[in-house]
Amino acid sequence: MDRFSFKLKVRDYECDMQGIVNNAVYQNYLETARHEFLHSRGLSFAELTRQGIIIVVIRAEIDYRQPLRAEDEAIISVAVSQHSRLKMLFDQTIIRASDGQLMLEAKIYAAAMKDFKKPFFPEQLKALL
Repeated sequence: MDRFSFKLKVRDYECDMQGIVNNAVYQNYLETARHEFLHSRGLSFAELTRQGIIIVVIRAEIDYRQPLRAEDEAIISVAVSQHSRLKMLFDQTIIRASDGQLMLEAKIYAAAMKDFKKPFFPEQLKALL
């Protein structure tokens, strides 16, 4: 399984009162990395949507290991596989760049629909596997 990596820097406004990244913000980080992964493979999430190919998250399993803090640099990785006939699995991790510490592991399950109707597995996504 080929892994894609994307680096970002934690902004202070993403942190909660305890000075750590708010749990919901990690979902934004994961989604951003998935979109960047698609771009790296010549696909645009926005263009797929314009074509009526709607990709939706149907399940998210997230294990928070350690917290990120403001100004930490994080490396978010993405690997994709076909989970079933109609579902794909994005296996993702977030690692703190300064010391390689694993901060989060996630399994994000997604499916595609044509115009919010019937589920299918489009050729564009099959090409990612």
